[in-house]
Amino acid sequence: MCRWFAYISPVEPCLLSDVLINPANAISKQCSQHYLPKLLPHHDETGLNDADALLKMRNSLLNMDGLGVAWYTDATSKYMKDIEGPRPALYKSQAPPINDFNFRSLCENTESYCVMAHIRASSGSVVSQPNCHPFVFGRHVFMHNGVISNFMNIRREMAHLLTYEAFCNVFGSTDSEHAAAIYVTNLTKGGTKDSWEKQYPLEEMREAMVQTVLQIMELQEQKLGNKMTPNSLNFCATDGSKMVAIRFRNHVTQQPPSLYWSEFAGRNLNQKYPGHPDGAEIVNEQATKGADEEIGKHAIIASEPTTYDEKEWHLIGRNCALTVDEFGTETEITIKYDERLNAKDPVYG
Repeated sequence: MCRWFAYISPVEPCLLSDVLINPANAISKQCSQHYLPKLLPHHDETGLNDADALLKMRNSLLNMDGLGVAWYTDATSKYMKDIEGPRPALYKSQAPPINDFNFRSLCENTESYCVMAHIRASSGSVVSQPNCHPFVFGRHVFMHNGVISNFMNIRREMAHLLTYEAFCNVFGSTDSEHAAAIYVTNLTKGGTKDSWEKQYPLEEMREAMVQTVLQIMELQEQKLGNKMTPNSLNFCATDGSKMVAIRFRNHVTQQPPSLYWSEFAGRNLNQKYPGHPDGAEIVNEQATKGADEEIGKHAIIASEPTTYDEKEWHLIGRNCALTVDEFGTETEITIKYDERLNAKDPVYG
């Protein structure tokens, strides 16, 4: 499976290289190394060095099939009258981050209040730029770690759930991008492309994501019946000011892919504030005056912790959603999908 990282804050911008490249276990290093506290032991020959153990936790040993970064910038709103607020910029590459010069240069010269990054381990579809995450629909960005089981059996039916404009915005062939298009269709209630530029309440974002999960499983049950197999659906979506993520696998005992969140790790990554692991000094007086108030007003959601301080990270519960509102407040919620689907197969227990 893939690896992804998301950062969002109402007040605290980050330099992309500070969160995507420099940390001890930055996502750019997770192509071939992994750190999964509370799931598997670290530096143990029976743990993370065991490929079978990683696979059983729905985590791929190698993530070398491309990368993508989406970050929010208000540059467009300064030049176009009909655009207000930040919009996502997008960079994708077929190369892994360790071999991408442009990725490093971009990260070292870009800051944002909201960024999503993804490195891909293909589940079968071709390695190409369009198939790399994240996926952008207007001001909304979506990414996925996991797999929709038997995707080819329900691909046509998934397409039928989309509005025409959402269907036309699917440029690749992955299960993930189709799920993203369903999410946007649900969020906008089948609205036109103009509705992609609007922001929606956090509760509606979470509901649209859960509805996407339910629709996928309903299609699988209709097409496959008892032959259907579990899905791994770690989804994340944002509009630049709010964020929702889920860690989900529809199986009684099996764990979904790993997913963590932190409200403190960013203070040790941002060079503007004290506590940076490289000992960087605060760069201006304004940061000094506001450090106590602003540090920590951010959330990070990631497939793996990017720092090796286990106390800074929380493992998101199995089949739970995490929401971050426009004030930076995080809330973890259990997904009660089984009652709404009313499934009989024990895989939904």
